[in-house]
Amino acid sequence: MTPLLTRLSPSITDMIRMDHTHVVAVFHRFKSGVSAHRKSALVRNACMAIEVHAQLEEEIFYPALRECAGPDPVLDRSAPEHDEMRALIARLRRMDPADPELDSTFLGLMRTVMHHVADEEAVLLPEAERRMGEQLSELGAQMTRRRMELIAPHAGELAVTSAQAFPVMSVLAVVSALLLGSMLLRRGEHQLA
Repeated sequence: MTPLLTRLSPSITDMIRMDHTHVVAVFHRFKSGVSAHRKSALVRNACMAIEVHAQLEEEIFYPALRECAGPDPVLDRSAPEHDEMRALIARLRRMDPADPELDSTFLGLMRTVMHHVADEEAVLLPEAERRMGEQLSELGAQMTRRRMELIAPHAGELAVTSAQAFPVMSVLAVVSALLLGSMLLRRGEHQLA
């Protein structure tokens, strides 16, 4: 990992908290009276964010935490909770935005995610911060790089759903973050060459 990317990346625990904040913000915008078009954008945005987040945790955060913390019942529940979220996401993706079951299915996803977030915020993230110290920045840089790889094929959809789901200033922040991440990755690749 490049020293520049490591220095500029937030710690992995801060990145996980930012992901949680994003998804909770999407959840707060979802209301039964919202148009089917906007609901669809909110659902697609939340689903993509949750899938990327889960994959990043499974590939980077959970193995690193397990290595230094050992067995942990909350950590043991995390992957099965991700599987439950993926099943709900798959169901949501098959639904028409006007389907009357969309609201209850999305609310089920919200409940599952919020329980999962509470466990991570109250148990796993503080545990990682106690045990992993300096490694948190390096893991944050790894997560940044991998996130860019995962979202690159979906950048257009992410931009569209963000524009449909969030006010203009939020969209500008997302686009700015994507551009900054892309720039950092390119700079890091040039330093390696």
